[in-house]
Amino acid sequence: MTNNSSIRLRPAAPADAAAIRDIVRAAYAKWVAVIGREPLPMRADYEKAVAEHPFDLAVEDDRIVGMIETMLAEDHLWIENVCVAPDAQGRGIGRLLLEWAERKAIESGRDELRLLTNGAFEANVSLYKRQGYIVDRDEPFMGGMTVYMSKRLAGSPAI
Repeated sequence: MTNNSSIRLRPAAPADAAAIRDIVRAAYAKWVAVIGREPLPMRADYEKAVAEHPFDLAVEDDRIVGMIETMLAEDHLWIENVCVAPDAQGRGIGRLLLEWAERKAIESGRDELRLLTNGAFEANVSLYKRQGYIVDRDEPFMGGMTVYMSKRLAGSPAI
């Protein structure tokens, strides 16, 4: 893994919507053949999404190389989407973005993060498990399986 000291994180602005759409489409393209359709994030309206909730961007040399979209819920921080540009994958940028989400959760007084992913995206499920997420449940969805995952933050009481 290379050093990520050249990566900085910043909040997205409305002007970033097209770049976010492009990075999401590129990052999720490898899954089209696996599930036989475009994953839902590839079809989202990012101009609308950027206007409605927070996105944080991983930027290197003025280029967006990753992003995380989060939403604050009453008792947790929801991770709607996290992805890294294909040519920047394998460098720990996804882990950096997930750690950023943990800090956001703590700063917001939340002690849990939640997300979902497609069960066919085995690399993603493995990444989340390595970061301390557990599988809460699986649900059938569009001929596949949605995997709901969560992570309790350190110092959080277990339920």
